[in-house]
Amino acid sequence: MSSEPLLKVSNVETYYGNIRALAGVDVEVHKGEIVSLIGANGAGKSTLMMTICGSPQARSGQVIFDGEDITKIPTHLIARRRIAQSPEGRRIFPRMTVLENLQMGAGLDDLKYFKEDVEKIFTMFPRLKERQSQRGGTLSGGEQQMLSIGRALMSRPKLLLLDEPSLGLAPLIVKGIFEQIKRLNQEEGLTVFLVEQNAFAALKLSDRAYVMVNGKVTMSGTGKELLADPSVRAAYLEGGHH
Repeated sequence: MSSEPLLKVSNVETYYGNIRALAGVDVEVHKGEIVSLIGANGAGKSTLMMTICGSPQARSGQVIFDGEDITKIPTHLIARRRIAQSPEGRRIFPRMTVLENLQMGAGLDDLKYFKEDVEKIFTMFPRLKERQSQRGGTLSGGEQQMLSIGRALMSRPKLLLLDEPSLGLAPLIVKGIFEQIKRLNQEEGLTVFLVEQNAFAALKLSDRAYVMVNGKVTMSGTGKELLADPSVRAAYLEGGHH
């Protein structure tokens, strides 16, 4: 592991109005790792993802990406630094076709790679290839999730932020999506920071993980350590996710 993390979140506090959503969060993601953040609904996981992307901005603390302080940089400039997010709820462009959605994800300067990158996404998710001229809004939930991840990958990110990729999807589709994430990580060294309610799937996939409770990180360790931890098992794994 390189000494300097690719992403370092230090003592970050984020507020919605007067409500403190993140209470001094510290998280690190090193290049080439898959790191997951697990926790109950409303723990602040998605807020952390959005704070990394600059919307909302942290009220205090620091977000360092690739050696640069991005805490107060506007969201569109953060995206240019090759942080790509597949947000919770997928948020694809429903009236655009699959192909147009993927075009929206491609960096403007990277259009020379466009064909090659689209082919890569279609190899990864053959369903998208079959549906490339269909409008995004007519796809199933699983297909929309594939499209959201595909769109994020089109920017050739240094860091991929995945927010609840398994939400509302059938277990088999979730398994397929997680397998593709693992493959990208192993074969291309893609660095992934994953927020996920399906703690079992997330921990199995991850090199390291953090547990968040009420806007604070309460535990961290390797995926294996947290999978084996009795308190984690009791809180997050006793719901038939095995």
